[in-house]
Amino acid sequence: MKLICKATIQIQKPAGVVFENIVNPGNMTHYFIATSTGRMEEKAELVWTFPEFEDKCPVSVTAIVPDRSVEFVWDPETVVRVELNELEDKSTVVKVTENGKEISENNLKWFGGNTEGWANFLACLKAFSEYGINLRKGAFDFMKQL
Repeated sequence: MKLICKATIQIQKPAGVVFENIVNPGNMTHYFIATSTGRMEEKAELVWTFPEFEDKCPVSVTAIVPDRSVEFVWDPETVVRVELNELEDKSTVVKVTENGKEISENNLKWFGGNTEGWANFLACLKAFSEYGINLRKGAFDFMKQL
């Protein structure tokens, strides 16, 4: 049995808008990352930075289906899959799945932290997509002190 992080939210925008907000680094910097070395495209090797951490995060994009899904690796043990399902009312259900670490004490901490992180990512994506608000700005400044 492996640990799998999951988070889902409905965003009141069409899948094309939400997809662009996920793959376009110019948009992602308004709700998730500080910088990216490029756009999320299939086989892209990117480096992300985050406003609250000094670490650089390598990201390997493994699959893209425009307006439907993005898949990438940023931890050699896991795969992140972001799926978009546009509904009749032109809203989009976004589901993030990150799997699959073996069960251990350390990985249980990872599971809790990443599940919380993906829920935060989706809330920030929703706020930006629907209202142009950056919920992340200043939200984790306290972490710089730790």
